[in-house]
Amino acid sequence: MVTIRDARPGDRAAVAAMLARAFVDDPAMSYIFPDAADRARRLPRLFGLLFDTDAAGMRLVSQAADAGTFWRPPGQAHVPIMAYVRRLIPVLHALGGALPRAMRLGEAIEAHFPKEPFWYLHIAGVDPARQWCGLGGASIRAGLARCDASGLPAYLETATESNVGLYARLGFVPIGDWSVAGGGPRFWSMRRPAGAR
Repeated sequence: MVTIRDARPGDRAAVAAMLARAFVDDPAMSYIFPDAADRARRLPRLFGLLFDTDAAGMRLVSQAADAGTFWRPPGQAHVPIMAYVRRLIPVLHALGGALPRAMRLGEAIEAHFPKEPFWYLHIAGVDPARQWCGLGGASIRAGLARCDASGLPAYLETATESNVGLYARLGFVPIGDWSVAGGGPRFWSMRRPAGAR
């Protein structure tokens, strides 16, 4: 049986390192950091920053922190620019010269957010060494149970086409696909009504 729990502050480094391994070949991360060596060096910093900025929502991890999901609460999917300005040094440390590409990608993502209130599945990842053990599905289902309790839908986007089927099995329905302007990756937007099976 898979145990999913709320992440604790002390999980930050392990979760950031796990997500860096999980996203090393992700199309969105490859767009932000085209150089593989730079990507491998910067992803733990970026996911550490996201661990911090997503603290207002749900940060769910497996017992050993080898899988996890970050959820932003309704009304907080968009992160105001001032939130990044207040963390300017960590943002620059994480992104370096990739900041313009990251901002372009972020703006494209936010342009496709639903107008209705929703829980935003911002990040979902599993350590590559632990994939296909049910950890990813368990961590997503744990978050979805809380979304269902709130009576609000969940929303996500993925730049990995093979993930669309996984999310569909969890009740998400594709609502559109789009690409980031200027040669950026293609994304699939998906929505799951509250209580969907």
